[in-house]
Amino acid sequence: MQDAISWIRHGALNYICTRLSVPPAEAWGVVTFYHLLATGPRPAAVVHVCDDIACRLNGADQLCRDLESRLGHAVHRSPYLGQCDQGSAALVTKAGPDADRFVLAPTSADDVAGALSVRTVPTVPKVPRVGASASGARIVRRMTVVDATSLASYRQHGGYAALAKAIAIGPAAVIAEVSAARLLGRGGAAFPTGRKWEAVAREPAQPHFVVCNADESEPGTFKDRVLMEQDPFAVIEAMTICGIATGSACGFIYIRGEYPESEAAIGEAITQARAAGLLGPRVAGSHHAFEIEIRRGGGAYICGEETALFSSIEGKRGEPRSKPPYSAQHGLFGQPTVVNNVETLVNVLDILTEGGAQWAKTGTAGSTGTRMFCLSGHVARPGLYEIECGQTLRHAIELAGGVPGGRALQAVLLGGAAGTFVGPDALEMPLSFEGARAANATLGSGVIMVFDETADLMDTLARIAQFFRDESCGQCVPCRVGTVRQEELLRRRDPGSGTGDPGTVLLNELGQAMRDASICGLGQTAASAIESAFANISSLKGARP
Repeated sequence: MQDAISWIRHGALNYICTRLSVPPAEAWGVVTFYHLLATGPRPAAVVHVCDDIACRLNGADQLCRDLESRLGHAVHRSPYLGQCDQGSAALVTKAGPDADRFVLAPTSADDVAGALSVRTVPTVPKVPRVGASASGARIVRRMTVVDATSLASYRQHGGYAALAKAIAIGPAAVIAEVSAARLLGRGGAAFPTGRKWEAVAREPAQPHFVVCNADESEPGTFKDRVLMEQDPFAVIEAMTICGIATGSACGFIYIRGEYPESEAAIGEAITQARAAGLLGPRVAGSHHAFEIEIRRGGGAYICGEETALFSSIEGKRGEPRSKPPYSAQHGLFGQPTVVNNVETLVNVLDILTEGGAQWAKTGTAGSTGTRMFCLSGHVARPGLYEIECGQTLRHAIELAGGVPGGRALQAVLLGGAAGTFVGPDALEMPLSFEGARAANATLGSGVIMVFDETADLMDTLARIAQFFRDESCGQCVPCRVGTVRQEELLRRRDPGSGTGDPGTVLLNELGQAMRDASICGLGQTAASAIESAFANISSLKGARP
């Protein structure tokens, strides 16, 4: 409906509810949950302009003001659009018979105004920068040589060799190889992938499901977007291997609504794989069946939490569920479900072709393999870099060209808005799970956002607080109320006060309450970056909210 007329008209919604036998109140609850769905009249062409953390460092606030003065109600300030490596970004949606969605990045006010005034999609080049340290070129190695639109090119460069091996050795041996690799999840939780797959495989209840979590909504993260757009067949092959290993015949890939190019790339890859017999009732001529369906997100950060993602796929509000039961026993549609993000799944291909034990020799004992890190902010070459686990934070920043202009480093945000701020004294921290824990930090989803001495960190903290306030699903009181009060404290800041004043004490108490009593990780981590900034960054130690 929104693609057709640009908003959800009440009469049309009532008609849908009648046809589907869905209570209108339930449908209205779903419509009002997602940021990208509109409930009132608006222009057929609309632009969502990113004003989140990294884009603000590149002048997004001024860009938004310029566009608001020129285009009025057609402009909407948006949380994170997943283009931090590009410098500035806008998502354009056009409703009507030829509905379209596309991203402009990098962009300017003239680019956006021009895109809204013409009927065809502008050809604005968007070339992601990818790189790797000398010992870390595994995933990047393939991305730099394969034609992302061609199954033939993918197979010429070793594509589907891992699937052939998976079929040959069988499900139990596949899980054994993944377990031997000691692959930890790359989405932030760092749960052992082999253990997760094994738990689903041994569940007697049927059917089983595979879910690829591509709802990459953590500010500062864009690795899964680049992987889907530059190496889509690898994502499809890895999901298929997961399906065979866990006894699942159906997989869903949940792609955030702000990633139209990723959705198109994955959709084309699925079509080509299906035509080649690599998906369907007999995968690659074997007795294994596996199919993949795409689900588009509606703009909700909370849907990155796996149980909220299940609710969204099921057509409900994306609200988290209490645990237990866990996903391996009671996941999507109440069935055993394995959930991994894009990067985690793609690693499985090299694990199978190299062998799990051999793959585990890279990295550290507690953090095997390589990791994709998203470098953005005040670095000379923002982009996606593959680095062997255990390399230092300094090494990662130097790969991206360091801080430009000879300016001093003020802070680094690790893990995104739900992560941790560290100061220049943390540059020798190993980029491993155990190294981050020892430094009371987190690697999260692979964000490394750099702030030089010119950055206004108090503005950044206020934007982080606003982000969590907006993205809280409102289901539990500690998060619903705590995120609002946290932002209020930061907006009423008095930089001249000390760290022991009542405002700082209250901020810490709010953070503790959200950690202890929130249902899911959003509320539990909503204060993490803010508290770490006041504790670790010298320019803020004398300031208070």
